Amino acid sequence: MTTTIDSPAGTTLRPLVISRTFPVSRDWVFKAWSTADHIKRWFCPTHYTVPDATVEFRVGGKFDVCMRSPEGQDHWSRGHFLEIVPNARLVIDMNVVDGDNRPLMNAHTVVTFAEECGGTRMEVTQTHTPLAPIAEMMIKGASEGWKQTLDKLEREAASVPVADGIQRSVVHATFTVERTYDAPRSRVFKALTDPAAKAKWFAGGNGYTLLVREMDATPGGREVVKGRWDSGVVSSFEALYHDVIPNERVVYSYVMHLDDRKISASLATLELREPKDGSDGTHLVMTEQGAFLDGYDDSGSRERGTQFLLDMLGNSLKD
Repeated sequence: MTTTIDSPAGTTLRPLVISRTFPVSRDWVFKAWSTADHIKRWFCPTHYTVPDATVEFRVGGKFDVCMRSPEGQDHWSRGHFLEIVPNARLVIDMNVVDGDNRPLMNAHTVVTFAEECGGTRMEVTQTHTPLAPIAEMMIKGASEGWKQTLDKLEREAASVPVADGIQRSVVHATFTVERTYDAPRSRVFKALTDPAAKAKWFAGGNGYTLLVREMDATPGGREVVKGRWDSGVVSSFEALYHDVIPNERVVYSYVMHLDDRKISASLATLELREPKDGSDGTHLVMTEQGAFLDGYDDSGSRERGTQFLLDMLGNSLKD
């Protein structure tokens, strides 16, 4: 259930928006905000520390953080939680204060958490209201400060052993996605099995840099696609083809990794049929039977990703 209290009045500056994808579950990233012990480990820029913090993880509860500079100067932010939606959204109202506890700047902060690439995308939107002349300098440095802060959280996430960060688990699920394309089955089959044709649509999207692409879509052949996201996380798709019947069927198994962590193992079947209404074209039916490992992914997010890819396949057929 979402609970809220009134948010602060309107602001005068454009919000700062920054995001990062972490190779851990939403639960882990969400909990990183939930206690003072967590906050002390990452909530500050490079070379700063957090010697003191109070985190009362409830609506109206305190969110007070002291950041200590390399020179030993303390900088306090004092705030409270306005909204808490487990594993989905946080809203925090914070004031940066001086040594006499007088507000220098208000920072209205919205944090959202969403599944992405088997991990968690966290987006921070912060709107600043200057309350003293020195706030202008603080606001100019906010973007770089958040980047360095999220670098620290990313290192925390990368260093967490699976046994500590996520309980061992396997979730089994099956889903089917169907698409009808205005293209002959021979062309759709080529888009599924020809390396150059598949490269036009089978990719990660924005923020993704391709590192490796290899493909042999014959029985016993393998396919490998690896790429690095802007966060530094490397995702990999490694497939083994079992059954390939031209213009009719493709069956392969594949595993997905985020960095060195295996997040799923699946069996995928793609069937090429005549459209149900008897028109020209191709009706594609893709069925996936998956084992989703250790809480990193689930059938819902994988199905959404598959729908996106099959839409991209359709766009490639229009060229």
